[in-house]
Amino acid sequence: MKNIKDYTLEELKEEMEDLEEKSFRAEQIFKWVYEEKVKTFDEMTNLSLELRNKLKENYTMCNYKILQKQEAKDGTKKYLFDVLDGNAIETVLMKYHYGYSICVSSQIGCKMGCKFCASTGINFVRSLTSGEIVEQILAVEQDENVRISNVVFMGIGEPLDNYDNVVNAIRIINHPKGLNIGARHISISTSGLVPNIYKLAEENIQCTLSISLHATNNEKRSAMMPVNNRYPVEELVKACKDYISKTNRRISFEYALAKDNNDNLEDAKELVRLLKGMICHVNLIPINKIENGKFSKSTNENIMKFRDYLNDHGIVATIRRELGSDIDAACGQLRRKNLKEN
Repeated sequence: MKNIKDYTLEELKEEMEDLEEKSFRAEQIFKWVYEEKVKTFDEMTNLSLELRNKLKENYTMCNYKILQKQEAKDGTKKYLFDVLDGNAIETVLMKYHYGYSICVSSQIGCKMGCKFCASTGINFVRSLTSGEIVEQILAVEQDENVRISNVVFMGIGEPLDNYDNVVNAIRIINHPKGLNIGARHISISTSGLVPNIYKLAEENIQCTLSISLHATNNEKRSAMMPVNNRYPVEELVKACKDYISKTNRRISFEYALAKDNNDNLEDAKELVRLLKGMICHVNLIPINKIENGKFSKSTNENIMKFRDYLNDHGIVATIRRELGSDIDAACGQLRRKNLKEN
């Protein structure tokens, strides 16, 4: 059965036509789902009983079940959701001074195999649909009774490997009659799928692109991120420059600092040379130790020196505030789980 949350407003209007209903019914349904946040078609009381029955016969509401909810000392909350097919995904809610930010997953498992990520070595099952991505936001808002203002696609999976569903989800999240979250408050993180970076530049979405860079030369980056064997640093940077040129949007480069690997002054110098002249920001991430991972966190002294060198040489760099590490909800610590693991 089709998920009603998989459709943009325009697509839902076409669905209504197929059901021999007026297209404005799609706007009513959208309001019930995204503004009123109802969980059943029966609650859509301004729709006729006949239409509600049609909806029940043809669509599902895809309401996630919370299998587990953990809260970190800093207030970060991690959800384990039953995605209704025997699998589970993790989603993280973070509170900042400007409001609530959510880190959503885009796939069940991941194909990328990055050596510092907890998803490494876990079998890829499938990509999430648009509605399954959007439902993570709805489910958290309903559970916490909060309004989420920022969305980051940095959970389980490679967003650009699930390109169509992720872009469709963003259109629903961004739509004024959908979740109405501004495009500039939506960030997509990618390990560097170059063809889809070019493709995203043509979408005119105006979201923020975050590149998981983590090293400045092919030898080091390939050792950390196998995707670099297919799309080396030079090709990735070229695609990033095209994205900036087409969108006039600043790119955020994620750089996880690993002790005695990519955190010395020479690495900082290479990073300055690589990014010189680009509209960008470097987000330095103290790498999080994972089970069976070979990388460990850089020293605070090296992290500070690295940041200061970049800032002193014209590259805006900040150190990411570490949230949720005590419940494995920080960067690189999310993983797919089967229901039987709980």
